[in-house]
Amino acid sequence: MLEFDFEQSLGCWIALTNQSLRRALTARLADEGITIRQWEVLACAAFKKDDLSQVELAEMLGIEAPTLAGILSRMERDGWLVRENCSRDKRRKLIHPSEKVEEVWEQMVECCLEVRAQAVSGFNSEELATLKNYCERIRANLEATVELTQPS
Repeated sequence: MLEFDFEQSLGCWIALTNQSLRRALTARLADEGITIRQWEVLACAAFKKDDLSQVELAEMLGIEAPTLAGILSRMERDGWLVRENCSRDKRRKLIHPSEKVEEVWEQMVECCLEVRAQAVSGFNSEELATLKNYCERIRANLEATVELTQPS
């Protein structure tokens, strides 16, 4: 039989926590008629703050290009974003949120803040700072390993 010590699995702890956060946010956004994927696309655009290509976006979201293309097509159809050719590379498509999305952006942010408040209920600011630090250290450790194994 397959055996693994899930009680001591950092990956399991993080994955289950992420799933709980995503389920809560998905439910809260659905109340506003917004999908989690729409939120993720727009959040990545807000996080990046400058030109964001479809390739970069797919990488940030960890999804395949054809899956992303469908999401972007629906968002473009609904007037939430604009795709345009890059002036330096016509094959590269750049993603820009439209003015229309600003109407719902505040609702999306409010949903996220509500889920965040629920998730951190009972934590003090010191505990949250420690948690953030631990997460940053884990990412740095793993990114350093990935950088070492990438071919030059």
